[in-house]
Amino acid sequence: MAGVTAAVAQIGGYLFDTPRTLAKAHDVIAEAAQRGARVVVLPEAYLGGYPKGLTFGVTVGARTTPGREEFRRYFESAVTVPGPETDALAALAQDLGIHLVVGAIERCGGTLYCVALFLGPGGFLGKHRKLMPTAGERLIWGMGDGSTMPVIDTGNGRVAAAICWENYMPLFRTAMYAKGVDLWCAPSVDDRESWQVTMRHIAVEGRCFVLCANQYLVRADLPSDVHPVQGEDPDTVLIDGGSVIVSPLGEVLAGPLRGGEGILTAELDLDDLARARFDLDTTGHYARPDVFTLVVDDRPKPGVGPPP
Repeated sequence: MAGVTAAVAQIGGYLFDTPRTLAKAHDVIAEAAQRGARVVVLPEAYLGGYPKGLTFGVTVGARTTPGREEFRRYFESAVTVPGPETDALAALAQDLGIHLVVGAIERCGGTLYCVALFLGPGGFLGKHRKLMPTAGERLIWGMGDGSTMPVIDTGNGRVAAAICWENYMPLFRTAMYAKGVDLWCAPSVDDRESWQVTMRHIAVEGRCFVLCANQYLVRADLPSDVHPVQGEDPDTVLIDGGSVIVSPLGEVLAGPLRGGEGILTAELDLDDLARARFDLDTTGHYARPDVFTLVVDDRPKPGVGPPP
């Protein structure tokens, strides 16, 4: 197998300003491609925004009028999939001859979903909806189902995505390993040191390259009227990155990046996949299907429709 240069972009978006956020993505992706990257990963909830610290006026058993208005602004900042934003990203991927994995907030009907978008020279290639929003995220995002768990063959490795704390779901990981993922993309906003251990563990467990793109977000990037962080120093760091690229044997190839925005790149020797799987293939020669089995329901689960 040939090698491929991969990049993870550690950037933050502009809450409630999706056009500005998309323009920034365009510039960063073009820069990554100029550095030779053929696969580029952007952070969780980049398009549409990760509302770090917002409460949307919710306490147990009560909602507020200002909180509903704050959610309206967030809802209108989300993107439709496919839609104008995915069209623009697909055109960029086509022009540059690259594949993209982009974190976004999808608006579908009256519900928002945290998603990873897959785009390439062939256009919009698919999406993954986060199966389980974490903690307070469940207030604002719906849950995905098993129908949006694709593995995309880029010609330079098979790409899939696990969004932030989905990486802590062992059965989800097992299902994706069984689909043959080579480049495990982890759009995230978890900036803790423990996250680095998780990224290296998944690389070793799945015998895959791990491409983690984390946001870097400061107070100045949020609108001045956003609560409850109003009045904070504009230089206050809300999310401190930690983007990293890891080899199938757990070697850190680039990062972790802290203290600012930036692009990490690494040359991935795809032959390392076979070398690493020589002694561990968790859903192949190292599995015990006579003892353990996993059933994956990949049917869509619409709220209204005919019986399965």
